[in-house]
Amino acid sequence: MPFQSTTLAALAALVLAGHAGAADAPIRVILVGDSTMATKSGYGDALCARFTRDVTCVNLARGGRSSGSFRAEGRWDEVERMLKDGAGFKATYVLVQFGHNDQPGKPGRSTDLVTQFPANMTRYAQETRTLGGVPVLVTPLTRRTFKGAYLADDLGPWAAATRRVAAQEHAALLDLNRDSAAAVQAMGQDEADTLAVVPRPPGYGQPADPNKVEPAGAAKSAFDRTHLGAKGADFFAHMVERELVAARPETAAYFKDGGKP
Repeated sequence: MPFQSTTLAALAALVLAGHAGAADAPIRVILVGDSTMATKSGYGDALCARFTRDVTCVNLARGGRSSGSFRAEGRWDEVERMLKDGAGFKATYVLVQFGHNDQPGKPGRSTDLVTQFPANMTRYAQETRTLGGVPVLVTPLTRRTFKGAYLADDLGPWAAATRRVAAQEHAALLDLNRDSAAAVQAMGQDEADTLAVVPRPPGYGQPADPNKVEPAGAAKSAFDRTHLGAKGADFFAHMVERELVAARPETAAYFKDGGKP
């Protein structure tokens, strides 16, 4: 009987250790989106850098993709493969942000706001959950162009559609459009322009001088009011961190700063 008691005690210890291991297992974060989240042009890598070292953060966002073209190119297949192989992770959070390239006038990328875009976002949420992941829908990062004293937030309708899908699917929502628009409006155009990939060129946005001859083959500036340089990426990555912790408080422990504001 002593042997049996010892064996039962050992089995119990293994079970408890297994439970403890599952509780202590790291999380995984997968980023799905367009250039405003992608490497070198968005906040995605800066967000990944804010997690502790035990967190696996994979940035699959790619420039020029919409909620439709990302799937059509087979890029969502990679996310599904990763979700099916989720062993060893306490949870996998899939952040999905689209809207910029879903807008009209972009051949091969545009989606219908009333039908296609909501259906695409719904599928991302449902398929993430079906494969054991945690869907997190993100409203599109604002562009930073002002009309006079006010920010021209032309992505509002896509943000509203994303909010509706999140509510319908009971998915976590990060309202990046709302928060980024408020922050950029408070900055004003000049400060907002410091978030760009390169400094604003002299005279940018001003009417062309009809008496000035533009040199042939003049290089186009990399400056724009959509994509992000290091300063902008860090600023909005911190914003997304705060939003994720507010929506999913359990993620706070996985950020280097504990998810503090």
